[in-house]
Amino acid sequence: MDFAGSEPVVERARSANGASQSSPEIQNWQQDLSRAPISTKIVVAGGFGVGKTTLVASVSEIEPLTTEALMTQASEATDDLASTPEKTTTTVAMDFGRITLEDDLVLFLFGTPGQQRFWFMWDDLVRGAIGAVVMADTRRLEDCFPALDYFESCGFPYVVAVNHFEGTAAYAAEDVREALSVPEQVPVVIMDARDRATVVKSLLALVGHALDVTPA
Repeated sequence: MDFAGSEPVVERARSANGASQSSPEIQNWQQDLSRAPISTKIVVAGGFGVGKTTLVASVSEIEPLTTEALMTQASEATDDLASTPEKTTTTVAMDFGRITLEDDLVLFLFGTPGQQRFWFMWDDLVRGAIGAVVMADTRRLEDCFPALDYFESCGFPYVVAVNHFEGTAAYAAEDVREALSVPEQVPVVIMDARDRATVVKSLLALVGHALDVTPA
């Protein structure tokens, strides 16, 4: 994959501390048709029910685009709800959100569907992205192996973000790294997909890592 040209974007994104949740006002630069904004893209991946839709919604400055569909008996054989019995919907295409980092720098977030039957979409969703956040649930770490294998095989920058659910045991990042056999140079962070501050921290960890591994 070609990440050429991404360095200026990730350098500027590294210093950003998030964007307002309220609807952004039209800026002067947006009315200048000769000045196109710079956009960059991050993919959010992981297993079924790990919190990808929640993560995108917690930081997006716009009403996130979601493709949530009601779960029916047809998915009982393939979607395991043992750890998330309250879950009634699932992403069937993607989640999409946006964060304005600077006047002319926009970050787009794309959440991938978690179930195996939707993996064929991943090649299209990751095209043009600077990297990926792979979300993990310590109750079922094995669910994030397909995403880890995918990004490792294509040399795509990624970080592991452990989504800590209430009522579950807390583990140190290094314990999760060992359990998943994640390389030492790949950041592993503990976060809460509902907490915007920890989500931003995870995104910045990815930006920094992408900058470190992207050829100059």
